[in-house]
Amino acid sequence: MNEIVNHKSKTVNTLSACIFDLDGVIVDTAVYHYQAWKKLANELGFDFTEADNEKLKGISRVKSLELILEWGGVVKDETERHELATRKNEGYLEMINKMTPDEILPGVKDLLEALKAAGIKTALGSASKNSAIILKNTGLLSYFDVIVDGNMVSASKPDPEVFVTGAKLLGVDPASCIVLEDAIAGVEAAKAGGMKVVGIGAKEVLKDADLVVTGLNELTIEKLLKI
Repeated sequence: MNEIVNHKSKTVNTLSACIFDLDGVIVDTAVYHYQAWKKLANELGFDFTEADNEKLKGISRVKSLELILEWGGVVKDETERHELATRKNEGYLEMINKMTPDEILPGVKDLLEALKAAGIKTALGSASKNSAIILKNTGLLSYFDVIVDGNMVSASKPDPEVFVTGAKLLGVDPASCIVLEDAIAGVEAAKAGGMKVVGIGAKEVLKDADLVVTGLNELTIEKLLKI
């Protein structure tokens, strides 16, 4: 456990673990989600825009499909929805299976290596059911002590389940965790789980985060300890 002491207030703040979202934080797979959803929507007879795709950040595949069908005015029964979600995922998998380490976002590997050297635990907390494939293809799998994704939890962000589960599996107090997130729903989830959160993106959008940066290349352990 890493500690920083505030001598004026005589309080000790601890940082035991960092929990990372995947899309938009470690890699940018939004473009692949967009292409796969757009293809599906077009096959169903309506369009799907990049602005629509932004609204799906941090939301599970099932919930995303429900929203897209609603936007397109398309009604499908449960069996048909399952088939559509599977079809979308197959298209998405085809694309992410071609990912390489070159697609890791700036600063990610340096921060993960610094956390590892400092003895700070790391977990992935993502709604994606394909997180292990992405981490393996980008060479980052070994950097995470725990992976919590859509295969393990059922509640979508802003429900804190994914982050609370990560802290539990790491064996740390949620209050000693910092979450790194790029979505409003993810920031809300971290706060609901009693954790500090770094927002990756625009300050006006992620205003409820404890700290906002444009990318992990702006983060250091010293900055994390100050939160």
